[in-house]
Amino acid sequence: MIERRSITDEQAQAAMAGGDFGPEITGAGPRVAVILTQSWCPQWPAMEKWLRALVREGKPTEHDIIVFEYVYDKSSISREFTRFKEQVLGNALIPYVRYYRDGNLVGQSNYVGSRDFLQYFA
Repeated sequence: MIERRSITDEQAQAAMAGGDFGPEITGAGPRVAVILTQSWCPQWPAMEKWLRALVREGKPTEHDIIVFEYVYDKSSISREFTRFKEQVLGNALIPYVRYYRDGNLVGQSNYVGSRDFLQYFA
């Protein structure tokens, strides 16, 4: 099943200070996705829609995935976080997804559909 959680501004600030998200996020479970986006992104509602559907349907049934989301244009640290995402994490597109397994980064993507998203954890 999928569990959705929000990233706080404090967690985002810690990521900026440390160069990546800390173990309280990346190690929150064996399979973790971090979605970084902005509210105006036209692809974000599409991702949110299939995420809600997966949660509602209790999928995937074979393993659990914790999805952390940060809609950073609504944050007081939006400018700083945008700079961090683009310069340190190296991705200027949104939504941006980072995939972690057992606390280790195993992949990155931008917008994906549910099938491709789940494939990162297969």
